[in-house]
Amino acid sequence: MGRFQNQVVLITGASRGIGRAAALAFAREGATVAVNYRSDAEGAAETLAQIAAAGGQIAAAGGQGVPAQADISQPAALERLVTHLEQEIGPIEVLVNNAGVVDRQPFLEVPLETLDAVFATNVRGVFYLSQLVARHMAERGRGAIIHVSSILAQQTIPGRTAYAASKGAVESLTRAMALDLAPHGIRVNAVAPGLIRTEMLLAAVPDPAFQKELQRFIPFGRFGHPAEMADAIVFLASPAARYITGVLLPVDAGLRVMEAGPR
Repeated sequence: MGRFQNQVVLITGASRGIGRAAALAFAREGATVAVNYRSDAEGAAETLAQIAAAGGQIAAAGGQGVPAQADISQPAALERLVTHLEQEIGPIEVLVNNAGVVDRQPFLEVPLETLDAVFATNVRGVFYLSQLVARHMAERGRGAIIHVSSILAQQTIPGRTAYAASKGAVESLTRAMALDLAPHGIRVNAVAPGLIRTEMLLAAVPDPAFQKELQRFIPFGRFGHPAEMADAIVFLASPAARYITGVLLPVDAGLRVMEAGPR
């Protein structure tokens, strides 16, 4: 407990799912968590309410949450966000790039406008926000940046070409950023979620029978929980991972290494 006491942690897309779970996990460790959201103010308020409701343990560690509205695809919004947090809240010690958009159209039907929109958030937004934050981190000689990729970057499914391509770019960006930022004391790593029980997954697979069938492919026999992703993210940001950079950590219960087909 308290590994991030008096530290500011910025988490994008923290109004639900993995982002919300990560916000709660960092708050339990004493962080002041900047809960970023684009338009889901209600979801962000719920994340902040859950941090406040956790009470004792979080309060004892000094953890808290603050709202941080910004559209990750808009450079000017990112500039305002980073300036506000650095000047009014405190230096950003950890950045978690979790926000992302999904497109489910087959390759032959994806318009360039959609491809551009996916990359504007999932790649360009990640790149520029990381750059803005890392410039401040470099001045202090320390920092940790965690990107949230996807198992679909390497093991994709039909109808995810734009999304899979964007997450492949994030994984390459992780390795390249790690090399450029290592001399500045900044570590850059990524997590690759498998099938995690989030609103995004359940919206894509609403049929309970199909959900059950999908879980037969997972070595653990179940979907992951957002809190399990949060634990991996906190680990990579923590002093326990101080000699780790440029790593892609799959959090998928072994799904990536499993031979095709159910057990």
